[in-house]
Amino acid sequence: QVQLVESGGGLVQPGGSLRLSCAASGSIFSIYAMGWYRQAPGKQRALVASITRGGSTNYADSVKGRFTISRDNAKNTIYLQMNSLKPEDTTVYYCNAYLPADRWWGQGTRVTVSS
Repeated sequence: QVQLVESGGGLVQPGGSLRLSCAASGSIFSIYAMGWYRQAPGKQRALVASITRGGSTNYADSVKGRFTISRDNAKNTIYLQMNSLKPEDTTVYYCNAYLPADRWWGQGTRVTVSS
């Protein structure tokens, strides 16, 4: 079992920045990758960015050059630095942990980009 707690969401103006955090606890040794997903009302969750235990990253085309995923293994935490935010980035962001046979989700943190 893995527990994930997200934080850092909030309200920002277009062009602003936020940094999301996701702290993992539990059976963390089994995690081989973690990622950030987002889900707008009426839509399926979509990958925003992911990072493996070895540090390899992957990004959705819509956020490349604006978002950066990183990790702090000592703190069992991943981050999503979001710059140049756009109104279309507004939604709930979820942290996900990848295990060999399981996936675990956080509760989500809301990001609102509006003037």
